[in-house]
This record gives sequence, structure tokens and C-alpha cells, in this order.
Amino acid sequence: MPLRKLSGAEMARLSPEEFQHIPKHPIYVMLQNIRSMWNVGSIFRTCDAARIDQIIITGYTATPPRKEIEKTALGATETVKWTYFKNPLDAMSWLKAQGVRLCALEITDGSRPYDTVRPDEFPLCLIVGNEVTGIDDDVLSACDFAIEIPQYGVKHSLNVAVAVGIALFELVKIFRRGT
Repeated sequence: MPLRKLSGAEMARLSPEEFQHIPKHPIYVMLQNIRSMWNVGSIFRTCDAARIDQIIITGYTATPPRKEIEKTALGATETVKWTYFKNPLDAMSWLKAQGVRLCALEITDGSRPYDTVRPDEFPLCLIVGNEVTGIDDDVLSACDFAIEIPQYGVKHSLNVAVAVGIALFELVKIFRRGT
């Protein structure tokens, strides 16, 4: 039998109002100096789909409302809670005060595979950095641990929005299996 795409009504989508009142996964995403507003919008959309707690925007990363963000967010800036901190270290202190573990998504000398996060490491904040230079050294050194996505080709990087999507859904899977 051929496959048939489901209509919006058949997908049992939540309304934006319902989304605001359902429990979120205990995951934050911190954006540190993301250059592309299209990447920011894409990350918003992914965070909505993963039902994360909140996006923390830092540095010169653009904040909504911006048409370039909305182009890829497709309304997710209205559903995903977000906060802006100019200084990422201030954001990290705020998160730590709430008991949130700080997890860099970066290839480092001590990073571990992204699928090795344990359920007891939640709540956590996935921290991603600039598309070219990655996470700043001072931000990286303030993280509790780092995870990386395996790279099998010549390039040892992914687009930041793609990397967030891969890592977020793995984190959601780990959290949901552990509860």
C-alpha cells in the first residue's frame, strides 16, 4: 500500500496555547555568537519540535523578532521560551544556580560521544558556538562536560543548526528512556 502524508489535523498537533502548558524536557540550548539568523530560526524550530525548556541567546546572536529568524523558525519564536544575556558567562551562572549542568557541543580533548549522556546529567544546557570559531575558550572552560557528534568525512564540523538537531533529539531520547 502506498504511503500517504498525514494532514495537519491527523498529526494531533498541539496549539501554541497547549504547548505553553505541557511539561518540557529539562534541556536548555545556549547560543553563543551565532552569526546566521537563519541558523537561529532553524534552532528555534528544532527546539519547538524537541519540546525543550528554553533557548538562551548570548553575545551578538540576533534575537527575535527578525524576519530572517522567522523565515526558518516558522512561528517557533512564539512557542519556545527564550532569554537574552549579553555575557554568556552570566547566562551560565544563572543556569548553574538552577542546578542545570553545562554541556558543550564541541570537539575537545575531553569530549565524549553525544550518545553517552546519562539520565542523571539532566537538567542540562546544550551550548553551541559560532559557525566558524565554535565556543569561546572562556565559555568552554566553564562547561561541566563536552559532547561531540562523530565525524567520518574530511570536514570535522556540521552546520550549527544541523548539529543542534542531531544532539537535541539524542538528548531527548536519553532523557525519556531514563524516566
